[in-house]
Amino acid sequence: MTAHRMPAAEVSVSADLVRRLLDEQHPDLADLPVTVLANGWDNLVCRLGEALLVRLPRRALAAELVAHEQRWLPELAGRLPLPVPAPVRVGRPTAQYPWSWSVVPFFPGRTAARSEPDDPWSAATTLGGFLDALHAPAPAAAPVHASRGIPLARRAEGVQTGLTHVDRADRAAARRIWEAAAATPAWDGPPVWLHGDLHPANILVDRGRISAVIDFGDLTSGDPAADLSVAWMLFTTEQRATLRRAYGRADDATWERARGWALALSLVFLSHSADNPLMRGIGERAFRSVLE
Repeated sequence: MTAHRMPAAEVSVSADLVRRLLDEQHPDLADLPVTVLANGWDNLVCRLGEALLVRLPRRALAAELVAHEQRWLPELAGRLPLPVPAPVRVGRPTAQYPWSWSVVPFFPGRTAARSEPDDPWSAATTLGGFLDALHAPAPAAAPVHASRGIPLARRAEGVQTGLTHVDRADRAAARRIWEAAAATPAWDGPPVWLHGDLHPANILVDRGRISAVIDFGDLTSGDPAADLSVAWMLFTTEQRATLRRAYGRADDATWERARGWALALSLVFLSHSADNPLMRGIGERAFRSVLE
């Protein structure tokens, strides 16, 4: 598959910028050490001392999403069975940086993309229970994402484009799977809260167990199948069944749409990971799982 580089930063972000912003807006934190932890598609993430992180958007699209985290995560965190990074401090735009930014708790562990759980069946139960708690009906004011939580059929153009770049041996089978998923009945329940970007790089594992879910920048409302696609990114067929039982309310149509979402997202990961082998690995695993 042809792979493209991840989106370029639209502003210059660095640990030095984080220090200057802290000194200006949160001087009580400014003396803590700052080290770059990750520079992803949407945010620069820096460790701040022992207990905190700073999330600094690197492009305008991500800046819009930070506002959703700041508005809604504090409300959601209290009813979720795993820790989530609800902001503990909020940063304002300044002359030296144009967007809002956040200070959030640091959670120990490594992402599931780098360190899989010791017991995947227990992990599947944990993640299914987390999604069951998260997927409550969302209020009318909840964010609506342009590409997540939407009717699956609206992803068709991107999927068809992505399929032209996969190996010919896999293309026909993947297209059949996509067409079956896209033909299932659309979600007809109320829009529910969604993580919006739930994949193994946004799930933390500590001491062999899933310990937190992070990076809610794509927090939205809509069809729960979008989040359930994570089952194909982490688990075998039998383990996916365990997650589905723990979740408890995915009918056959929702589960089939979740498989379609896994295929659609795997193609996105594969086609935008020329400089990100971690995300490419997630895409490859999900694509193979969907084709099983």
